[in-house]
Amino acid sequence: MFSTEAIYEILNFSIGDTKAGTKMGKLQLKNTEDNSILNCILWEETLNRFDSKVFRCGNLVRIVSATFNEKFNNCLISALEVKKEAKMGLDENEREKAFAEVLDYINSISDEKLQNFLAGFFAENAAKIKVAPAAKVMHHNYIGGLLVHTLEVIKFAELNMDHFLRKFNKDNVIAACILHDIGKIFEYKINLEDGLIDYDEDFRKDWITHSQYGFTLCMNNGFKEIARMIAAHHGRADWGAIIDLNEKDLEPELYLIHIVDNLSAKFGKTNVAMLEQKEAKLG
Repeated sequence: MFSTEAIYEILNFSIGDTKAGTKMGKLQLKNTEDNSILNCILWEETLNRFDSKVFRCGNLVRIVSATFNEKFNNCLISALEVKKEAKMGLDENEREKAFAEVLDYINSISDEKLQNFLAGFFAENAAKIKVAPAAKVMHHNYIGGLLVHTLEVIKFAELNMDHFLRKFNKDNVIAACILHDIGKIFEYKINLEDGLIDYDEDFRKDWITHSQYGFTLCMNNGFKEIARMIAAHHGRADWGAIIDLNEKDLEPELYLIHIVDNLSAKFGKTNVAMLEQKEAKLG
């Protein structure tokens, strides 16, 4: 049963158009007590009363006034109160530090052609890379989230490569970790004032997914092995993989990139709220 004292965490927010041509907000909330999910609608007149920062992922809110369905899992919100604002992501110093750490990995690559390619791409796109999220909802969905996810993937790969009899091409594996999600710097746009994330429609007109972008980028520059790792990192075709890992006789590197990417996405700093929790423990 709904209680006006219940506190919810914002999981996702988007704005779309109704058939009448007005704006409609879709808000997904998680009850902080029992983790139940509540899907909400806000009509345009309600949206106009709020600053966009209210709907930032990770914010803790209280529903002041709403109309619920009989199962209390959907509602129409008319009034909302923010109880705690979430951090928007990494601050500027944290972003610079994470970016520099990725550059250190690039500089560690012994293949001169590959190193120069990565260094050039990162120099050209530094501003986007430093602020990009790794997802809209599922994981690392905050300013600088892509850098955090990338570093986690690299470190997971490093831990695993040395434990197998097979000798991996470490240059290619590290490069694939760095580039597997690089298309997301163009796929998503993030508002640095309120932390809200949305898809870049111009990117979606030209590319099917960020994986297709990364695969094409590497193929066009002569890095076929890295391109194949990027193509398979989602694991299954129905999850967006260009190469399905159920195919036979695939290179072990393809499985490695998928596994370490999945580890970070599933168990890493999923969103801003979890990032804040870790910082609180360290503090």
